[in-house]
Amino acid sequence: MNKFKAKRAGLKRRERRVRSKICGTAERPRLSVHRTNTNIYAQVIDDIDAKTICTASTLDPEFRALGKLGSNKEAAELVGKMVGERAIKAGVTTVTFDRGGRIYHGRVQALADGARSAGLKF
Repeated sequence: MNKFKAKRAGLKRRERRVRSKICGTAERPRLSVHRTNTNIYAQVIDDIDAKTICTASTLDPEFRALGKLGSNKEAAELVGKMVGERAIKAGVTTVTFDRGGRIYHGRVQALADGARSAGLKF
């Protein structure tokens, strides 16, 4: 097995292990982060009702209107602020953070800091 496949398999195992312990409820939904090399995505999810409350990503028209492209720390922080503001509008103030098996570092940390600056607590 090459190094990329081994790393990806480890990430998937970690993601399943973390997901089995984290569950979003109506009172405290899950803020899920997914990132690729080119984009970053965030969703606020109520797992009990299987409902997505709000989303934000670098592909949103609102994000594109700012003239920003790519997936760097600055973009991740803006996406965090966008999802935080949308969650506050939807009546969500406290969330459980699901980093999707990734290390809390770099773009994932920047997204979390942006969401906190928008008013989300986790």
